[in-house]
Amino acid sequence: MAVEEIHAEMVSSVVTVLVAPGTEVAAGDTLVILESMKMEIPVLTERAGTVAELHVTEGEVLQEGDLIATVQH
Repeated sequence: MAVEEIHAEMVSSVVTVLVAPGTEVAAGDTLVILESMKMEIPVLTERAGTVAELHVTEGEVLQEGDLIATVQH
């Protein structure tokens, strides 16, 4: 079983967490919404699978490269 690691692409704040560990997701589903420079940025999964781990909470500030979630395929 493959694991997809999803990382923050820039410094941002976690606005909304839409999934929890164990959530089944389809390709293109939004996992969390980040905010950077007053823009909302949806973080999507590339392939269908199950959220294995969620590493962020709402209100948390992320640095570029921080791990957001892992999805098992």
